[in-house]
Order: sequence, then structure tokens, then C-alpha cells
Amino acid sequence: MQKIAILYDASQAVLSTFDLDEVLQQILRIVRDYFQLQNGAILLLDPETNHLVMRCQAGWDEEHSNMSIPLGEGLIGTAAKLKRPTYSPDVLNDPRYICSRQETRSELAIPLMLQDQVVGVLDCQSDETAFFDRDMLDLLTLFSTQASIAIQNAQLYALERRRAAQLEAINLIARQTTAVTDIRELLGKACDLILQSFSADHVAVLLREGDDLVFRSHAGRLTPKLGVGDRLPSTPGVCTQALAANAPVVVDDVTATANYVPGFTETRSELVLPLISFGHAIGVLTLESAEPHHFRKADVGPMESVADICAAAIQNANYFDQVRQLAYRDGLTGVFNRRHFEARILDEVERARRYNLVLSVLMVDIDGFKKLNDEFGHLLGDEVLKQVSTMFLHQTRKSDVVCRYGGDEFAVLLPETSGRKAAAVAEKLRAKVSAWEFPGVPRPVTISTGIAEFPRQGSNRDELMKAADLALYSAKQSGRNQVVFCDSQD
Repeated sequence: MQKIAILYDASQAVLSTFDLDEVLQQILRIVRDYFQLQNGAILLLDPETNHLVMRCQAGWDEEHSNMSIPLGEGLIGTAAKLKRPTYSPDVLNDPRYICSRQETRSELAIPLMLQDQVVGVLDCQSDETAFFDRDMLDLLTLFSTQASIAIQNAQLYALERRRAAQLEAINLIARQTTAVTDIRELLGKACDLILQSFSADHVAVLLREGDDLVFRSHAGRLTPKLGVGDRLPSTPGVCTQALAANAPVVVDDVTATANYVPGFTETRSELVLPLISFGHAIGVLTLESAEPHHFRKADVGPMESVADICAAAIQNANYFDQVRQLAYRDGLTGVFNRRHFEARILDEVERARRYNLVLSVLMVDIDGFKKLNDEFGHLLGDEVLKQVSTMFLHQTRKSDVVCRYGGDEFAVLLPETSGRKAAAVAEKLRAKVSAWEFPGVPRPVTISTGIAEFPRQGSNRDELMKAADLALYSAKQSGRNQVVFCDSQD
């Protein structure tokens, strides 16, 4: 009758819940109620590390409550390795015993198995020597079969729930990233969504630029060692390994990994996934954890799907940016056109006003360009425009905005630049052009420039442009090939 009662209660444990923690608690409750064992534990096998990891216990000493036992070690590890119950009637005289509580005198470890596969160990301990007799061993072994079924059902249910949650997260990431066309916004949103949906302390995206990997976006709680825009050191590392293999790389412990290039101070384990678009690796997605051995093989598949989605979204954003750049580029010279200038000057004026900054505008005109066109032809005139544009780009900063304003007229935005400094830039451009020998043009080509500074010569776009135009007109009227600042008293 006792056997029937135990099997019935075990079946109830299988059917009453699919929550793994509740199942484990019920198993220990049955062990306590039917076998008067106050000290018991369930350790589950981690197939990736071949360690038996504590999941539920009662009566163990606090310092042993998170125990992890390698397969084959101790009575617990031996039971799992041999796939049969292991009993020690007197642990004080058993060298296999691994102490989990000081009062224990006898221990029985029973493997939890399904289809000849070990899923864990049910460990029972008593303060009495030789406590477990043959009948109790048989009953506990019989019960362990039902307990194994309960555990497997709960694990399968947890796995399906996890897969469903991951699928929902993947769909969410796909929906929200494919609609974003700005690359910086896209990368930021992707990092945030991944961090919300998957287990990691930090997420980062590095994109290929030439032969380098550039740190482009990140989100999380770890301390970055690189800034956005920094290039990854060229030494071989995990990222280059993932790119070379076109396959994910899991690093269980970065401190034990040769050639590891740290991106974050606290990282102990890392998952690196290549971002592949149309067969080409365009960068890497990294997930970081402050815990070693954090990422599991089961994490790789779903994250590969996320990486594929991100790679496609990044490529789409790049294509959109290229099209947008074409819309804002002058077809002849390749510098920005007036449409882009009008958008940028409004942004820069607003930024300068908000942060109490200065801003200067150069209005530049090629002297006698119509005469040059009439005398030497439009093809040569076009070549002069191209070369002047190239000189402007080479002589200004990346943050400056060089635009072809119309015909032979150029506009240059100089953010965070005073009128005096802008005059020095303009003079450098003037000297460079006048000294340049343009092929096919037997005489010097010169430019005239007018300068206006925000907020001194204008508190908005119209006032600033009017002041720069007046200064340019003054330069033309004063004999050309010169630089005129709107406020001659500055």
C-alpha cells in the first residue's frame, strides 16, 4: 500500500504543475513526508559543463546551498556517472563523501534518469549511521522514476515557454528595427531591444569600415573601455575569429582566453555573432555578461536569428542613407547641395542658440567664372568647380559643411567657430585656390569670400545669410581675391 501511495503522490506531482521549482519542492516534500528525511537535495545535470548543479535542498548547511559537483566526484557524482544508486552507511569512513552538512552520517544518492539518460540526482541524508535499508532504497528508487518524469515535463514546458518568449522577442525586434532608416537610431534601438529580451548585461554593435571594426553602439550596465567611433585594436581577437569563421563564438571565461580584447571592464563571458548580409560580414553583435559561463548553446540559435534581422536592417539603413546622400549631394562636385545646406544651417543655428555657441558662415564665389566658362568652355569650367570643391573639403574639418550653393557659389558652415577663426580658414582657402595651377587654365583662378558670425551678425538663418552675402558683395566690389568679414571692427 505504501508503494501505491508513493506512486500516486508522485503522479500528482507530475500532473499538478509544470513549474520546475514547484516540482522540485514537491519531490522533496514527498521524501520528507513518506521517508521522514529532513535532509535532501536535488541536483540537475548541466550537459554543457558535466556538473551536477544544486537546484533545491532542505537541511543542508548554508555554505553548501549552491554546490556544483563534477560528474564522477563524491557519492552524488558517482551515482550519476554509474547510473545507479550509491549508498554510504557511514560517511565518516567513506572517502567519496563530500560534506554538505556536519551532522550527516549516512547518504544515499539516486540518479534521476529517463531512457538511460541522467537528468540529475536525488540526494538523501540522515543523521543516523546505516539509516537506509533495502526496502527504503527500493522505494526511493521507484519514486525517483516518477520524479524524473515530473522534472522532464517541467523542463520541456520551461523550454517551450522560453522558445515562445524568444520567438516573440525576435518578432518584436524585426518589427521595430525594419521600420527605422537612420543608422544611429537603428543601432541604439536594436541594442535596447536585445537587452530587454535576452539575458545579458550589455549589448554592443561593431561595424566594419574598411579592414577595421568600429564601435558603433551599445547599451547595458557594464563599463565600456571604448567610445562610440573608436576602432577595435587590429590584434586577433574573438570578434575577428567570429568574422573569419562566419559563425558565432561563445567565450565562457574571457580571463582564460588568449588574444581577448576587452570591450567592457566587467565582462567575464561573451557571445559574439557575425552580422552577415548577402554573404558578406558587415560587423559583429556582442552580448556581454559579468558572470562566467553565462551563455548557453541554447542561446545561440535564437540570437543568430536576431543577428540576421539586425544585419538586414543595418544594410537597409545604409542603402537608405546612400540614397539620401545622393539627394543631398551635388551631382557635379560631390559636395553637399543647397537643399542640405538649408537643412543644416537651421539645425546648427538652433544648436548654437541652445548651447550658447558661436557659428560662422562663409559665402564663396569664384571670381570671373562666367568669363572663364566663355573663354575655355564648360567642360573646363566644370573641372575647375570639381577641383575647388576638393580643395575646400581637404582644408576644412569633418564637422564643417561644404556646399555648392548654386553655379560658381559655395557656402561653408563652420560650427563652434568664431568670426576671427573663420577668417583664418577663409584666407587659407583663398591662398590655396590662387596658388593652384588648374590644367588648361593659363591664368590664376581666385575666390572671394564673405563671412558672418552667429549671433553677432545674425540671430537666425535669414539675418546670417544676408550678412554673409553683403560681406561677399563687399569683397567683390573691393577688387576680388580677398576675404571680408561682415563686421570690419571685429
